[in-house]
Amino acid sequence: MAFRNLETLDSWLAEYRAQGGPLADAARVTVQDGEGGENTGLVVFRLGHAPTGVFIQPATPGATAWVATMEPREENLVLDAAGLLELSAELAAVSELCAFLEAKSLAYRGIDVA
Repeated sequence: MAFRNLETLDSWLAEYRAQGGPLADAARVTVQDGEGGENTGLVVFRLGHAPTGVFIQPATPGATAWVATMEPREENLVLDAAGLLELSAELAAVSELCAFLEAKSLAYRGIDVA
């Protein structure tokens, strides 16, 4: 599944940044051990308004649909209205990045989404 390799994900994230993707600088690609030693990558998005990391990856191996997994927290997170609004903007950015990665995966597979 070549679209999950580290180099491809790095180039897609660079393209997302160049297009002005919201909060794109909060995302990075890190090495993930794939099955059979595959060179896979994992997109990590660090939230600024919650002590939670978000991992973005295909829903299942080989899938073109992408999902976000939030790390568990040990403590409650209490936010006021302004903090909630800022966190919602970060989550919207994660959603946009997931949609971008899905579109790139579909295009990689030759599936027209237009």
